[in-house]
Parts: sequence; C-alpha cells; structure tokens
Amino acid sequence: MNRYPSWKYVIIAVSILLGLIYTLPNFFGESPAVQISPLRTTAKADTALLQRVEDALKQANLATTGMFLEEGGIKARFADTDVQIKARDTLQSVLGNGYMVALNLLPNSPQWLTSIGALPMYLGLDLRGGVHFMLQVDMKGATAKALDRFSADIRGSLREKKIPYSGLDKRGSQIIVKFRNSESRAQAESEIRKTYADLNVREDNVGSEFHLTATLKPEAHKLIQDSAVQQNITTLRNRVNELGVAEPIIQQAGADRVVVQLPGVQDTAKAKDILGRTATLEVRMVDEEHDLSAALRGQIPFGAELYTERGGGPLLVKKQVVLTGDRINDAQAGFDNNNQPAVHLNLDNNGARIFRQLTKDNVGKRMAILLIEKNQAEVITAPVIREEIGGGRVQISGRMTTEEARDVALLLRAGALAAPMDIIEERTVGPSLGADNIARGFNSTLYGFAAIAVFMTIYYVVFGFISVVALGVNLLLLIGLLSIMQATLTLPGMAAIALTIGMAIDANVLINERIRDELRAGMQPQAAINSGYERAFGTILDSNITTLIAGIALFAFGTGPVKGFAVVLCLGILTSIFSAVVVSRGMVNLMYGNRRKLDRIPIGQVWKPATEKR
Repeated sequence: MNRYPSWKYVIIAVSILLGLIYTLPNFFGESPAVQISPLRTTAKADTALLQRVEDALKQANLATTGMFLEEGGIKARFADTDVQIKARDTLQSVLGNGYMVALNLLPNSPQWLTSIGALPMYLGLDLRGGVHFMLQVDMKGATAKALDRFSADIRGSLREKKIPYSGLDKRGSQIIVKFRNSESRAQAESEIRKTYADLNVREDNVGSEFHLTATLKPEAHKLIQDSAVQQNITTLRNRVNELGVAEPIIQQAGADRVVVQLPGVQDTAKAKDILGRTATLEVRMVDEEHDLSAALRGQIPFGAELYTERGGGPLLVKKQVVLTGDRINDAQAGFDNNNQPAVHLNLDNNGARIFRQLTKDNVGKRMAILLIEKNQAEVITAPVIREEIGGGRVQISGRMTTEEARDVALLLRAGALAAPMDIIEERTVGPSLGADNIARGFNSTLYGFAAIAVFMTIYYVVFGFISVVALGVNLLLLIGLLSIMQATLTLPGMAAIALTIGMAIDANVLINERIRDELRAGMQPQAAINSGYERAFGTILDSNITTLIAGIALFAFGTGPVKGFAVVLCLGILTSIFSAVVVSRGMVNLMYGNRRKLDRIPIGQVWKPATEKR
C-alpha cells in the first residue's frame, strides 16, 4: 500500500543530486576581474595578447588569481577591487586605445563544476551591482536621416529617368525639388508618386520656378520612429556583448526611450563608450587623378583623404560618399570564387540601383569600401570595377580571415544607431549595496524557513520533520532549476522564493491534516497515510494550477521585475508539487511502508470527537 517501486526512488535520488550539483556554484561567490577585448575587427584576442597582458601585470607587480583566454577577449581575476582597478589602469596605458579594458565580476566556481555546465544564477542589477542608463532616441534625428535618404534617392531617380531639375533642397521636414518648366515637374511628380509611396507630393509655384514639395505621410513618420527605436535596441544588444555582461536588460520604455541595465559592470565610462559605438560601411571612389606621393608628403588634395588599405599600401580616396551601410538589408560571412573568406551583402532596392549606376559609370576604375568603427575609417578592400553589377548583391573580399569576415558581417548587421541617443538618466549600483541586498534577501528566506521548520516539527512531530526536509528539497530544486536555465535573479525573484516556501508547506499541511482526519475516523495508520496522500493530491493540484495560471499571466503581460517574479513563482509551483507529494511520500514509505503492524504514527496530537455515553 505504502511502497514505492525502485525506479521512483532512483528518480528522487537523481533529482536531489542534480539539484545539489547545480545549486553549488551559487555559494562560491564572485571575484573582481578585468576583461580585455579588441575594439577593431583587425585586432584579435590570441596568445600573443595574453602574453602582453601577463608581462604588463608582472612589471607592475600586480598578482592575478587566474587568467584565461576565451573567444572575444581575455579575463584576469584579482584578489580585491584595489588590485583590480590598478590592473585596469596599467593595462589601458600599455595596450592603448585599440583595446577595451573593462572592470567586471567573474564567478569563483571550481573548474569541474564549470566543465559540466554548472554555473551560478545571473544576478540582476539590484543584487550584483552595475550601471543603469535611460536613453532617449532623437526622433527628429531619425526623421532627418530618413529625409536625407529620400533626398538622395529622389536625386538618383531623376537622373536615371533623365528628368531635368534645377535644384533639390531639404528644408525642415520638407524636400523641395525645383524645375524650370511644368512638363518636367509633371514627369517628376509621376515618378516620385510611383516610386516613393511613403511621401506626400504637392505642386507649388514660387515666382518663375516650378516646385514639388514632398513630405512624409503620418503613417510613414510613425513607422520610421518605431523602427528607429527597435533598430537601436538591436544594435545596443550586439554592442554590450563586448562587455561580457551575462544578462543585460535592454528594453523599450515608452515611445522614445530605452532602458539599459548592465549587471556586474562597474566601469560607467567604458559602458558609455560601448553604447556610443558606430559601425557602418561607406563606398567611395579612389582618387586616381592626383599624385599619391604628394599626398604622402602631406599635400593632400581638396576633396580627398589618405588611408591605408588593409594588408596593402596607402590609398587616396575621395571624400564623396556614394553609398552607405544604411542600404544594407543583410550581411553574411561566406567565401568568394577563389574560396577566400568574404562578406556577402544584400542591398535594398535603392541601394541596388545606386550601386548598379555607380559600377556602370566607373568601369575600369577602383572603388574603395571603408568600414567606419569608433569614428575611425579603414579601407577593407579597393577592387577595380570590371563590369556593371546589378541585382543588389555585393561581395567584399580580400585579405581577411574567416573570423574577420564573420565579425565584419556582424558589425554591418548591427550597424550604426538608426537615430542619435542621449543618456538622460544614469545610476550606478555598487557591489556593496548589491551584496547587502543579497544578505537581506537570504536572511529573510532563512528566518522564514527556520520558523516554518520549528512550527512544523512541534505540531506534526516526525511527519512535520519530513515536511521540512521536503521543503528543503523544494528549495534545492528551485535554485538548481534557476541555475540550469541561467535565469536572472532580482529582488522580486527573491521575494518569489520566500513566497514559494510558504506556498509549498501548505501542501504538506493539507496532507498531514488529511491523514489526521482519517485517523480520527478510525482508519488504520497505513490506510490513513495512503488515503491522506491520495485525497489531498486533488486539492493540492487545483490550488497550484490556479496560482500557476496567475504566474503565467504575470509573465505574459508583465515587464522587467514582474517577469522575474513570475518565472520564479511558476518554477516554484512545479518543484513544490514534486517535493510535497513525491519526495515526502517517498520518505514516509521508506520509514513506515515496510512495517506490517503499525499501531500509531508520530503525526502530533490527533483530536478525536468525544462519544456520547448512554
């Protein structure tokens, strides 16, 4: 009656063991560290850089507690924050501006735990410390950028259709195209209405000139602003990866604001630097008309700039930008016809038209493709245009590794910010404040657990003790699950853990009281145990399902801290059902299931109703 098959005990034992293993990393804490990452795609984190870092720290007499090389950077641990800050300053001066040296925190988990994927939970900003930014998107800048693109596209369309015009100006939110006669204006109006559905066009006569005034439609204006915010969020997510932040929070707040939280990042200046980075592409023509040797002597001609081609020599490039990365729909790493690493670009319709016209008009000339990153431009390649290139597919290749091609593609996909952003709010949460929050949350959970344990043991005796052990298993499994999922724990999450403890013990109270009720009714102890668990299960399941529905609703419609609370609550409900019903029943079965004759069970005072005497 009260016996489990062996496989159920195996499931319980394995669950407890896995919960223990994946909970352990959370008790080792974190150590201050410095992370070194290259800022340019041409610079890589390798063993040579690792040796430079080691030599610099040795010369400065700064001891590390560990240093390792990983994809994208080098991380070095230190004993305390004083050494950490000194190491940051030393490495920044030695490595220069080509590398990002940022303060960070790294878990102290043993290598054997890390090797099996047992990692600590991520901690939110309120527990770990870090930086919080509120950024506002410049909507006027987004609109202005869109109007600039439309201006360039209209100019190109009119030239392609050979429609004469006397000028094109952008005044505020209007694009004004000037014509000398009404026939040209009529042709241009038909072309613009057909090609640019997002623009409203009207005719105006100013003196002897014939004008077309184009403005953005209201729905197009809203779409541009919404897409600017979303593109900025995508770009910011790609950038903060360089800071080594485990679980950054980057989300929209209102129509034009973005919240960025970087837990564990102590260096506000570096965080600002990363958030302000740009990475885009420019296509320019090589200036082959002027003397390169004179430019090398400092006599750079007007309208040109001197660059160094990657893996090659100096190059004189015209300042006029004929195509930008804004026209890129997608960028993927791949290989060219010679099986060399390359980046394949897909241009939008207008970008494809501009590129086709550019290659058609400049056959036999060199075209420079520049990557602009951190306001520094580099000529990736400068091929000779052999023929007209249409279709909107462009290939960048030449002197790059497979990893470099992947990095360039990533940067181009992330792109520059769609619109300028200003930091309107900035907060730094120190690690000491986060540690204090952790201590308070841990103590509140500990004291609550202890109070419940004392009450349950006194009131239900041995069955109360079994309930407390099951509650401990529930807490162990919950922390283990959060660690396996690499969830982010915040103060609301700690509140959900405390709430889970209170909710989980309710199930055991229901079971124990049901067993008491059966004993009062005169049922034998073995039968009372079986009946108590069987009949209480329905009530436990119903109550937990209703709470689970509420938790799912919180997760679906909540944001930020509310979602964190909901995740912990829902997981806690699942673990509490398992621990209260399966684990506690397994312990009871082990203790009492094999006893053929069981006269009484230690479940506290069983109050039986008094019988009337006749």
